[in-house]
Amino acid sequence: MADLGFFQALSFGPEGWGPMLLSGALMTIALSMSGFLLAGVIGALFSWAKICGNRPVRYIADVYTTVVRGIPDLLIIYLLYFGGSQALTSLGKLFGEGQFISFPGFLAGMLAVGIAAGAQQTEVFRGAFYAIAPGELEAAKAFGMSVPVRMRRIIIPLLLRHALPGMGNVWQLVLKAAALVSVTGLAELMNKAQTGAGSTGKPFDFYCAAAVLYLLISACSGWSLNKAETHYSRGVKR
Repeated sequence: MADLGFFQALSFGPEGWGPMLLSGALMTIALSMSGFLLAGVIGALFSWAKICGNRPVRYIADVYTTVVRGIPDLLIIYLLYFGGSQALTSLGKLFGEGQFISFPGFLAGMLAVGIAAGAQQTEVFRGAFYAIAPGELEAAKAFGMSVPVRMRRIIIPLLLRHALPGMGNVWQLVLKAAALVSVTGLAELMNKAQTGAGSTGKPFDFYCAAAVLYLLISACSGWSLNKAETHYSRGVKR
């Protein structure tokens, strides 16, 4: 391959790697959003367990958050990817399939990122719930609102008001953890940058381009979260 300049190597021309990096960025966004949504579901369930559950349920939730926050995200990815591959291979042998069966990289990454971020999201939701003034919940009960109505009109809007800043931090953690999923061979942004760097011999150029794309994703998502925070903080004195 001919020696390419910085802008030529990252262009969308015939010899440029721009389309490949863009596809990797889109994969990173899809993986991060999937993992973030999964973390939100996990966080909601385990925060409810810590707030409203009985002693065994609270103990399970405490064990989950303590263990997961004490394990590196990369190790969780390895455990799910290689553990899932081993389980699929063993299952395949029962049906006469003797070859190695690889666990889908996207699914392993989504589960790993979601489980890792879910422990952080649990504490964000729990803290946000306790930040709601007890008088507001008591007023809703005194007004005769049913539990679903209280959830929809009082608890969830107030909880999001207090949780959104923490959710923004969790999103940044998810975005960074998504880069680690490249170890499974998933064609996300870091994987594409590594491929381009190895093929052209210009690692600095491609990693700088990847850094710019990560910053763009982070800036756009940060702007969206700030808009959501402004929306749910209407009527609140700053």
